Amino acid sequence: MVDIREIPLREIRRPLPRENDQNKVTALMESIKEEGLREPIDVLEVDGQYYGFSGCHRFEAHKRLGKETIRCRVRKAPRSVLQRHLA
Repeated sequence: MVDIREIPLREIRRPLPRENDQNKVTALMESIKEEGLREPIDVLEVDGQYYGFSGCHRFEAHKRLGKETIRCRVRKAPRSVLQRHLA
């Protein structure tokens, strides 16, 4: 089951660091300021912890804008699914 909710940025772990395109982050910041986040980021909820593997530009734009939360599409998963993402 997929659930859409606002989650504090500080509660989302991003275990796989990625290099962001700074121009894309800046463009997203402008878009988010004008019309909000159009597409939620995807997170896995494993044992009550949130893990983000996609949406890195949207996540970074929210951080730079000083937002405390971000709209997420949450999918509950067992630890074995998390391990596959980290492999």
